[in-house]
Amino acid sequence: MAANFNHQKLRGRSFKGQDLSGSDLRGADLRGIDFTNAVLLHANLSNVNTGLKPTWALYLRACSIVLSVIAAFDVAYASAYFGSMLPEQSPLELALASSFTFVLFLFFIGITLRHGIGKALSGFTVVAITGITFFLALPGSSNNEAILSILFLGIAIAINITGVVTGAIAVAIARILADKRVWSIIILVVPVTIPVGLKAGMLGLSDNWAIMAGIIVAIPILIVLIGLSFYVGIKAIEGNSKYVFVRQIAVAACNYGATNFRGADLTDADFTGANLKYADFRDATLTRTRWSQTKHLAQARTTDTYLENPKIRELVVGLNGQDQNFDHMDLRGLNLQGANLADASFIGTKLSEATLQEVNLARAKLVQTQLYDANLSGACLTGAIIQDWSISSDTNFAAVKCEYIYMQLPTKGDPDPCRKPDNRNETFQDGDFANFIAPIIKTLDLYRTQNVDLRVVAQRFKTLDLFHHEGIDPGAVAIALKQLSEQHPEADIEVVALEGRGDEKVRVQAKVTGIADRSALSAEYFQTYRELSSLPYADLQTLLSGMAEKDERIRSLEKMVTTAIESNRFYVETYYNLGDTVAEKSSSINFNAGGNIGDVSGIVGGDVSGVLNLGTISGNVTNAINQLPESPKADELGIKDLLQQLQTIIEADSDLPQKGKETALTQVQVLAEVAQNPEEPEKKEMGSQAINLLKGAASFLPDTAKLAEACTKLLPLIGKLLGLPI
Repeated sequence: MAANFNHQKLRGRSFKGQDLSGSDLRGADLRGIDFTNAVLLHANLSNVNTGLKPTWALYLRACSIVLSVIAAFDVAYASAYFGSMLPEQSPLELALASSFTFVLFLFFIGITLRHGIGKALSGFTVVAITGITFFLALPGSSNNEAILSILFLGIAIAINITGVVTGAIAVAIARILADKRVWSIIILVVPVTIPVGLKAGMLGLSDNWAIMAGIIVAIPILIVLIGLSFYVGIKAIEGNSKYVFVRQIAVAACNYGATNFRGADLTDADFTGANLKYADFRDATLTRTRWSQTKHLAQARTTDTYLENPKIRELVVGLNGQDQNFDHMDLRGLNLQGANLADASFIGTKLSEATLQEVNLARAKLVQTQLYDANLSGACLTGAIIQDWSISSDTNFAAVKCEYIYMQLPTKGDPDPCRKPDNRNETFQDGDFANFIAPIIKTLDLYRTQNVDLRVVAQRFKTLDLFHHEGIDPGAVAIALKQLSEQHPEADIEVVALEGRGDEKVRVQAKVTGIADRSALSAEYFQTYRELSSLPYADLQTLLSGMAEKDERIRSLEKMVTTAIESNRFYVETYYNLGDTVAEKSSSINFNAGGNIGDVSGIVGGDVSGVLNLGTISGNVTNAINQLPESPKADELGIKDLLQQLQTIIEADSDLPQKGKETALTQVQVLAEVAQNPEEPEKKEMGSQAINLLKGAASFLPDTAKLAEACTKLLPLIGKLLGLPI
């Protein structure tokens, strides 16, 4: 339950497994709190302070100092021991041992700097064992003292490396603690410890020359290795992936006894401005969690969450990804509200369920980007490239700001990236982008229900979108399109869509060939349209009649525009050729344009100039079904029974508009005709298309709609009886 802990001190309390959804925890002191498996949906955790229990913080300070002392002693001792051995060797043994050790140290340091401490340790172990084995195999190496010397040399080197790792962990812990007193003590005790380690490593040496030689050898090794341990520790906490091994140990130590969110549900929680030092977020649900301007998030325990990636962590905290590359990254569920992502690249990136409200995506590459259920309300998409992006009816585009957009990436073969609006001198007016994208979303959903490969569709079609504002003259549109087609036969212009919102805004969409200059076509079309619409009504009708005598399709196109305006529908005509050839069949999809482009229906072989009467269609369906034989088994439903049930449900479905009923009944008639001779290949194709269109119509209806329920239950049975794939 929602609780109010605004600016309260809650140190040491346990909320393990509790439901704190919607709670107000702003500015609260959460140090040492246990939120394990708690539910914190929509909780306000802005400006909270997480951290350690006082006793554990004291222990960590002591631990960091002790580890640094141990590390300094180990490195000093091993370096001195190594130096003390050299004067006792023969010249040959001295040369071989010195060379081997020098190479081994260089190898370890080089691999550490280039590939990280983990690979350096494993590589060092292999090389050290190989080298020692080689020396033992040399002639004359059977001497016990020689064998022991080489083994002790290997042990000394191993102690050196252990000191480096221990020192790195000590430095990392001190860096996380960020306590000046701890750093002061470390800087004080390390120089004091080094002489003790050197003296212990040279214990037994009495010759002054040998002691001097050992110190001369030990000091450079000592300085380099201690410097390396400091470097690794600091870089580990800065997030360098090469030293994640050290970082994980240090962070784990510092987060023991700290604020624990492990396994908590933090969906839509807000940590804006919070100090998240020592917080444990392992296994937590972090969907759309707000991290803006948080502090010390890098020092939190974030294993197996998206926060473990330094680039993502920096993005969700700073909200600035301008001109950065996020290609093929998994950014699902991130809260990037208000972020600046201008000119960023998201090619193949997963951004589903992400919060992208008011995000600046100007000129961003959204190629093949997954945006299912993402919230882009108020986002800026001006100049963005949206080739093959994945969106759905759950993607929120409310109040998107967009002056123009590109449908494809430019290539050498296709330098025109399909700008919308097509005319480069025009931009989208208020609401144009929403009107442009809404039918695309619905069409994509319909394609998916019909298993259509969208990549093939994109390769075959390029569109010319013509937006009309503040009134439209259907006759002028028809003539302008016809003249444009005649003057540019290479463009192969075909009207594929009409969207009517009353006469205030109408979009005409035409398919054109890839070589067509859509910007020039758009400019020429509107110039012709303006000239025609300015003519007196009588002159325009005379011109229209004269053109109709040569090609009656001009009147049909005029009626299509008129119908789109009057019916307030989005009307898709998938084949209306304005050239010399006419398709024998046309196929169209109609979207109710009210609200959010709600209902969808399809027409196959329909007449684009008018709407069939529902009663006539129903009668035709009944006649077609009555010609089918009864079920051979009295206790089983046959194809005739199933189609009759489907017809009855369609006619009685109040969620289905009249146009949708006409369309759905037409598909039932097709199925009845297929059932008369289902073995013919052409009939099978018609039947499959009819079932797909019925599925598409049902997919845009509420789950409670009768047709949606009928399609789920009846269509599989009908398909099975007709031998059609479902």
